[in-house]
Amino acid sequence: MATGICKISVSAFGANSKLIMKKRNTGFTLIEIMLVVIVLSFSAMTVILTLPNSQQDLAKEQAQRFFYKLQLLNEDAILNGKDFGIRIEENRGRYLYVELTSEGWKALDSKTYKETELEDGLSLSFRMGSDAWSDSDTLFDQQSFFDEDMFSEFDEEKQIKPPQVFVLSSGEITPFSLNVYPQDEQDQRWQISVKETGVIELLSPEEATQESGL
Repeated sequence: MATGICKISVSAFGANSKLIMKKRNTGFTLIEIMLVVIVLSFSAMTVILTLPNSQQDLAKEQAQRFFYKLQLLNEDAILNGKDFGIRIEENRGRYLYVELTSEGWKALDSKTYKETELEDGLSLSFRMGSDAWSDSDTLFDQQSFFDEDMFSEFDEEKQIKPPQVFVLSSGEITPFSLNVYPQDEQDQRWQISVKETGVIELLSPEEATQESGL
């Protein structure tokens, strides 16, 4: 009889011990918590140190957007037989897509080609290409696009200033280079350029520096 009681007591003790051990295993010790905090701190520091400059990211994004839209605009001009242009305003950090109509240059009414203004902290620098287009062998007379008498009968207030970059139905594009960069960090510029051959390029800061020979 006593033996039976002893067995019951031992079984109860064993069950209680397992329950206590189970409760202990569900918690964390102070050392474990401190180790987790240290690991998370180092991880956060690593992420912060590896994050690229946000302004550089924005410059890259804007340059890529301009590059892809210029390619698309070139294709649209050829396929639809229309003459387009891009008006670039460096001092205001913005550019506008325009179309040549019988009433002069007008802003493109399109969701794809919207007037774009750079985010604060970004700058534009624009440079026309060589004098190749002044050659008599070019397929069009560049001056005809600036003929004031042609559009004099229309309301001047409705007229948009002519673009510096022409994207023509003939497939020609004005040679130029456009840099997008964080303010006061021109060495971090992303460059879009059009060669005399009509090739459109997008250059990273390293490639743009090599291209300029600096």
